[in-house]
Amino acid sequence: MAIQRMDNVGVVVEDLDAAVAFFVELGMELEGRAQVEGPFADQCTGLEGVRCDIAMLRTPDGHSRLELARYRSPAAIGVEPRDRPHNVLGTHRVMFAVDDIEDTVARLRPHGAELLGHIARFEDSYLLCYVRGPEGIIVGLAEQVR
Repeated sequence: MAIQRMDNVGVVVEDLDAAVAFFVELGMELEGRAQVEGPFADQCTGLEGVRCDIAMLRTPDGHSRLELARYRSPAAIGVEPRDRPHNVLGTHRVMFAVDDIEDTVARLRPHGAELLGHIARFEDSYLLCYVRGPEGIIVGLAEQVR
């Protein structure tokens, strides 16, 4: 049996409003917000007493989604340092195709985005960069060179 599709990527955040604002500025569309709790949430996560607020965002093409979750209980567990480098096991990044990488970086800076390096050219195909977004999330940006 094969998978049908990748449904979404989930990220736990402390400041849900700031994270939503960052990804909306990036170009994602907020599908909705909800509170998740109850036996199904406990069973699914393997935690007890789950109560969290979620926001579901989708890409403009409707094919990809990002679920942001803020845990009210049990409390989220922080991992230090938050500015971990790109090569830490178990973490990587979420990559988005953009139409103007320099404009995108400029629009994200007021939302706390910091370039990890520089905007780099990969052959004659792409301009690429990584920015650190809310909660230390590494966000990759790729602009196809035409």
